[in-house]
Amino acid sequence: MTTTEISVDGIRSAKEVVYEALAPSPLMEYPLLSHESGIRILLKHENHIPTGAFKIRGGLNFMHHFNAERTHEGVITATRGNHGQSVAMAALRYGIPATIVVPYGNNPEKNEAMRGFGARLIEYGRDFDEAREEVQRLSESENLRYIHSANEPHLINGVGTYALEIIEESTRRGMKIDAIFVPIGLGSGICGVITAFRALSPETRIYGVQAEGAPSIYLSWRAGRIIETDEAATMADGIATRVPALTTFEIIRNGVDEIILVSDEEIIDAIRWLWRTTHNLVEGAGAASTAAALKKGAALAGKTVVCVVTGGNLDTASISKIFPADQGKVSSGRKFPVSSSTD
Repeated sequence: MTTTEISVDGIRSAKEVVYEALAPSPLMEYPLLSHESGIRILLKHENHIPTGAFKIRGGLNFMHHFNAERTHEGVITATRGNHGQSVAMAALRYGIPATIVVPYGNNPEKNEAMRGFGARLIEYGRDFDEAREEVQRLSESENLRYIHSANEPHLINGVGTYALEIIEESTRRGMKIDAIFVPIGLGSGICGVITAFRALSPETRIYGVQAEGAPSIYLSWRAGRIIETDEAATMADGIATRVPALTTFEIIRNGVDEIILVSDEEIIDAIRWLWRTTHNLVEGAGAASTAAALKKGAALAGKTVVCVVTGGNLDTASISKIFPADQGKVSSGRKFPVSSSTD
């Protein structure tokens, strides 16, 4: 596979496939959000699409092409949930058997959602990367097509449709997007953004976002080479990865302006703040983009910024911790005036 297979033309072709099943997701501005932050923030609501996350766009595009060839008995992948739901839903649409491997202790509600789409679910390993190793073994022994959650051009072109929607909608509304913030797990989403924006809106600054406890791509970007970490310690399971993907890393390294690290505390603050100001319940990875924009603070004053809400699949147990009945034990959501930080 080469990065030349990932292109604006590929994204435009993917639109025809994706829009057979999905409508474009909203790009929304909330006055209270912008007022309290001091930044004109627009949210790209990938939490509003059927699986509650952007990944389904890539799954639909991949499965459309796989279905035309049917080179294997079925498909298999490793996931923490959103990619797995994407594969399971898209496979069900095309009548393709799907096996999903998740680590032990994975979000139980994401597990049930994958089973609900008809996938065979297997629990294996302590984290995503150990689950991925089991997928490689099973794919060979059972003749299953391994769908890597990042190193697949059809996936990246598919998820890139949301980036194209942002550009088309902002153009229609006469807006100039100064910056866009995108959470990074293995990087399919930000690679779709880089592909679309570098071609069609090159002046827009592209910020990737990782968790402080799972900084493998941030460290690799700083070093200019792949760096693996020993653990991925973050509540944001959608960005909890230890081992960067080679293809997406190359696109990120050449296309991103900056990668920002945010703490779990900052992510949780952003979840509470987004609920209070927009009444959107967002998962950790989906809130990371907003957390990073708030961290940039004064550097974005007067700018128009898009924060990609990559998903809203927050499980019930996490909700009860983030929003406990006794709000006196935690902040119920603090206000975020423009800070002086430009880190």
